Amino acid sequence: MKMAKNMCNSEGNLDDKSFSKPMPWIGIYIASASLLCFISFSADLIKGFKARKLWFPCKYFCLNATSLTIIAISVKLSVDLNTPMPHRHDQLAKLASSAIICTVMANSMPSLGVTQTHETMMNVMAMAILVVTMIVNICIQFATGVIYEFWIEHGVIMFLMLILLMIMSSSTLSLQKMKHYMELKYKVNEEALREESKQKQGFGNVTDKLRDELMKYWMMAHTSSPQFLLGRSVSCTASGAFCVLSTLTLLEGMLRSYLMPWSVKFCSGDSDYKWSIILILIVQAAAVGVGTIAPAFRWFFAVKYRCPNVRKRSCKKIFQVESYWTDRLVVIRESPISFRIRNRWLRKLAHDVKLMILCFCIKLQIGIVRLCIAAQFVSIYPMCWFLGFCEYFKNWKFGSSTSSLGTGTKHDLRRFVLHLEGEEELVEVMMKENWDATMHWVQQGEKKQPKLVIELLEKKCSILQGFKGVGEFDCDEILPLHGVEPPYSWSLPLVTLASIIVAMPNIEKCLVKNLISTLNEGLPYVKFIEKNIDQDRKIIKLRKAAEIVWLGTDLYRKWLDVDLYKLSLQNNSPKETLETLADLAKARYEKYKAKYNHICIKVSPSAWPLKVLASNAMYRISKTILLLNQDVVKDYSTSEKVFEVVIVMISDILGACLTNLPHVISRVCLNSGIEEREDNVREAVYVLGKTKKIIEMLEKRAFPSVDFCCGTNVEDWRLMHKEKRFCCPSGLSSMEEDDSYIDPSKLRDLCLNID
Repeated sequence: MKMAKNMCNSEGNLDDKSFSKPMPWIGIYIASASLLCFISFSADLIKGFKARKLWFPCKYFCLNATSLTIIAISVKLSVDLNTPMPHRHDQLAKLASSAIICTVMANSMPSLGVTQTHETMMNVMAMAILVVTMIVNICIQFATGVIYEFWIEHGVIMFLMLILLMIMSSSTLSLQKMKHYMELKYKVNEEALREESKQKQGFGNVTDKLRDELMKYWMMAHTSSPQFLLGRSVSCTASGAFCVLSTLTLLEGMLRSYLMPWSVKFCSGDSDYKWSIILILIVQAAAVGVGTIAPAFRWFFAVKYRCPNVRKRSCKKIFQVESYWTDRLVVIRESPISFRIRNRWLRKLAHDVKLMILCFCIKLQIGIVRLCIAAQFVSIYPMCWFLGFCEYFKNWKFGSSTSSLGTGTKHDLRRFVLHLEGEEELVEVMMKENWDATMHWVQQGEKKQPKLVIELLEKKCSILQGFKGVGEFDCDEILPLHGVEPPYSWSLPLVTLASIIVAMPNIEKCLVKNLISTLNEGLPYVKFIEKNIDQDRKIIKLRKAAEIVWLGTDLYRKWLDVDLYKLSLQNNSPKETLETLADLAKARYEKYKAKYNHICIKVSPSAWPLKVLASNAMYRISKTILLLNQDVVKDYSTSEKVFEVVIVMISDILGACLTNLPHVISRVCLNSGIEEREDNVREAVYVLGKTKKIIEMLEKRAFPSVDFCCGTNVEDWRLMHKEKRFCCPSGLSSMEEDDSYIDPSKLRDLCLNID
């Protein structure tokens, strides 16, 4: 009752004066959503120019649930039925709100290939609901007089909305079949590349073979990328043309209202949105302008690429609609109805109705595709005249002698350019545009080589002795804490050894800091290798345990909850430190094991809780260093020598891990879906550039039994060292050099000579 009293005036009538007070803030909300669209358009533009992809793939503005919500907020003015919009800015803001949806649809066309087919269909359906709602609401506003100017402009933009929506739906229906064709062609070429790689095995150095192989994989991955597939299609080309038309329509309305004021008549007064309407108009006009650039470039370059071949094709062949546009509808038409109808007559009627609807849809699909072809075809002839004039002017000004970039020095990658039916004339264009992309990314990677990692491997790694540290960081003579020992990942012993170094007393801070920086450079490559070798996710818990340990060591100088810096101050000798770390690790192992005992019993050791795995690793590695270096670690003045022993272990583990790079780089190109394949191959090329020097160094100096074509994990290396007697007997661990230090290389030689 109190609320009703506040809403009514003294005469008992509804007091609605305060209802419009929040409207300026709602206007700011609309402008903010439009600004997000503007930023996303701009980010995709910048990324496209930077990556030299002038068909502008969608990275930041993709059609998904988030972007659809932002779009719905941005176009609120178009669906606002009863807010008065009397002034020039109000009417123009209504027009801009309608134009932005055309820009959004044209801009997001390539992003249809990013998601799975079912999700793409749902997103397009949501966009269709939004577009139909907008058109209906705009028509209602025509009738009520909320929109009283720019009728023709609104009508043109609504027509373009429908065209763009039909083009988007048409592309979605054909996308699954396009992907299927590309996937089949990729698999065929992939098998051929594998056979070719096996035949060339053992010839040439690893990096050159990898670069040539990646060049072919990149060409296949790029030309079969769903985004590029849509970006070069006639539907995306036509959507760019229609987007430009909608932007020109908005521009015409704005210029007419400001430069020809006598042609339009506006009412006096202000909208409830007040000053925020100008902000909305500015932001949305900017978003439409920037958002039109990418579709316009796609249109321009698609037309430019087809210009040289248009005169060679007959009109009938140009307007031919390939089967992949209608295959999905044909399959649905020929399939029985999924639900069961008992009555035969009703079942027959339902099937006939389905046939009629799908026949209409197939004809509509063919009509939409031909409309897109016509839009492209109409654009080609003016472009041919324009390009011909440019060529004539160039020859007249600079002479007729032009230096052609022959393909003599290039790789002939024509058979690796994957294309659909009707795209034969684009094969040469796509090859010329992308043949040097691999070299570009390799060169970009070479500028960011991990210099600290290279320096560590050159100075400390025992490559010629088979990365001896891999066999030394964990000794079988250490009694296990549990009946079954978990395996190791590559990263867990690395971060555990680094934690031990941080806890060592009397070590110069600059040495510790340099080690931390080196591992920060090297661990991303270790993770890259582990992620691709561990396809079955058997060591996923070990990898996560290493990440947790490294996070604490790197940022806080802590191992789990143990302060390593305080530990280095409390102990005088490396022996005390290692014993303390082993005792703390054992205590935490037993604590966590008791807490998670119900889990540890049921699962394999590699799937134990993270802290149990980390504690077990610290215990065994600390005890191993104590056992194999008994005479070194007991003296407080030998921290530097223990530091050298541990650094050699880290360097050897890291070096042995990085021998997997060639195998992993090749594997990345194989085990990925069509949606993410292009990004994966680009990452592989980039990693090759950054690690090229490391691969060459390991290839030249590694011992003969290293197979660079077969990925191995750390347990395989440990087993190999055991079989070759690389693990040192305990009887030799007390031997000394210079009365205090065991030379690991000398110890290794002695071990190898024992028989």
